[in-house]
Amino acid sequence: MKILKDWTIFEKLWLVTFTLVNVYLFFAWDDTILGLITSISGMLCVVLVAKGKVSNYYFGIIQTGTYAYISYGYGLYGEVMLNALFYFPLQFVGIYLWKNHKTEHTVKGEEIQISSLTKKGWGITLSVFLVIFVLYAYLLEKLGGNVVWIDSASTTLSVIAQILMLKRLTEQWLFWIAVNVLSIALWVKALILQDGNDVSMLVMWSAFLINSIYGYYNWSKVYKQQKGEAMS
Repeated sequence: MKILKDWTIFEKLWLVTFTLVNVYLFFAWDDTILGLITSISGMLCVVLVAKGKVSNYYFGIIQTGTYAYISYGYGLYGEVMLNALFYFPLQFVGIYLWKNHKTEHTVKGEEIQISSLTKKGWGITLSVFLVIFVLYAYLLEKLGGNVVWIDSASTTLSVIAQILMLKRLTEQWLFWIAVNVLSIALWVKALILQDGNDVSMLVMWSAFLINSIYGYYNWSKVYKQQKGEAMS
């Protein structure tokens, strides 16, 4: 397929395997159709982000809208607000920003110019995280949310990761790794406490974790290559 011509064997296998797993779970666990749509669109989104493709945002529009609806049913209000009020509108911002920062020389198919966070940027980023994390946890507690500290940490880290993603910074993936670990814990607890059947949400976040590790590896390598090309 022409659309996958610049993909590695690992990336192709990852895409096919995760899609088949979600289809299987849909039938085996009597999952919801909305859960299936959310999981597959989310998978396509994050895989395309790892590849540095602008098209990731089109699938992100679908995933953030449907995921917010599912999270509302489980009382995960932090996830609802994050996706409906933050992620969803930022998909359109992302399309605009990434299209305006395309690189002339693609490395393994990546379409955008990749950057890296400075030491000063790290200091500011971590300080902002700690302040927002504590304040947001108390807000969620007042709203009667479930597992508010994990929810707050996941939400706050997600906001920071999304902003770093819009700015095309490699370090976004370190925050996504933390987000995915927390989200797995969040959904395990939610599914157990409420006897839910949206198992695809758990599979989706597990796949996101693997993808974020690969994303960091790929972006780090591409950043060094792009930097080398710029200096030559």
